[in-house]
Amino acid sequence: MKNILFILFVLFFVTACSSKKELIEKSEIKKETAIEEKEQINRMELVSFPQIEGFFEDDLDYALEVFKKDCKRSKRYELFEEVCKKAEYEKDGRKFFITNFQPYKLIDSKSSDEGTITGYYEPLLYGSLKKTKKYKYPVYKIPKNLIFSDDENVKNHKSRGKMVGNKIVPYDTRKEIEENPKNPNLEVIAYVDDKYDLFFLHIQGSGKIQLDNGKLINLGYAEQNGWPYTGIGNYMLEKGYLTKNDLSIQGMKEFFIKNPSKIDEVLNINASYIFFKVSKEGAKGSLGSVLTAKRNLAVDRSYIPLGMPIFLSTKNPITKKPMNQLMVAADVGGAIKGEIRADFFWGFGSTAFEYAGRMKEKGKMYILVPKK
Repeated sequence: MKNILFILFVLFFVTACSSKKELIEKSEIKKETAIEEKEQINRMELVSFPQIEGFFEDDLDYALEVFKKDCKRSKRYELFEEVCKKAEYEKDGRKFFITNFQPYKLIDSKSSDEGTITGYYEPLLYGSLKKTKKYKYPVYKIPKNLIFSDDENVKNHKSRGKMVGNKIVPYDTRKEIEENPKNPNLEVIAYVDDKYDLFFLHIQGSGKIQLDNGKLINLGYAEQNGWPYTGIGNYMLEKGYLTKNDLSIQGMKEFFIKNPSKIDEVLNINASYIFFKVSKEGAKGSLGSVLTAKRNLAVDRSYIPLGMPIFLSTKNPITKKPMNQLMVAADVGGAIKGEIRADFFWGFGSTAFEYAGRMKEKGKMYILVPKK
């Protein structure tokens, strides 16, 4: 059982039983998990708001507005139901957060209070609804033959696969999808002009395409092929294609511009493939709400529930100045794994690209748990 989710269960578990049998069962569960509970609770450190550097200097009124926006989806979770109701008519962010939440500093399994904070953004690609010499890289919808099953063959592929004869097998890898562009099960939304930008659209999970007819379309995450995400950075370092100083989105793109023959070799290291849908709104996170630039985070929801307010203490990746601000966990990512691990959403466009591509900073995270 994952650390923070376990702790939240302990903190918010309310007995609503009326029978003696249920009381006995819950008593036995408590005894069995007492040792584990003690160990898990030690992973979070109870703190006060004045102990959080920069908390009262943040724009807490704006943070409250972001929390309200995300409450439209997170209020369906029991953990946030009551506090989201209280937020509806509240305008004073400082008063709201210190009255209704208890902060905890996250501690990882190695007793460290620091983790890695990276960045992501909503990319802008250029494309066409028709395939041309310039616009030739397809953005696909969910394949017609992608199925979900509890079959043993796809257990390690997020239960996603396809039928081959009478057998369910894992769905095609990135390489297999790209080598079979005439697959009748694949429907194209649009074609874009840059394969590397398309790859990073897959990593970001959403974006926009500026079409050659002047129309701008929003793309949202629709599905995934079931294969695990594999980062290409380590591979490029091992092959000597990049040095650690060059290891950024920008550095990778520069390498591929100079070495176009290497792009398939490198990108196919990542077997994961994302399918998209046209959206009426901008980038949405896994919570289901439209993401707010510089106020939403992607987290590992095995440890942190979506909708959770998180005070982040890290550094600006370019200026290196401290960034201390209250965020909301509203998204997840294939590469975002661990107790103190987050992806900072920078927004849309070229400026967001510059910050997101260079962000890999140490950071501390404080979760704000609703009081009961």
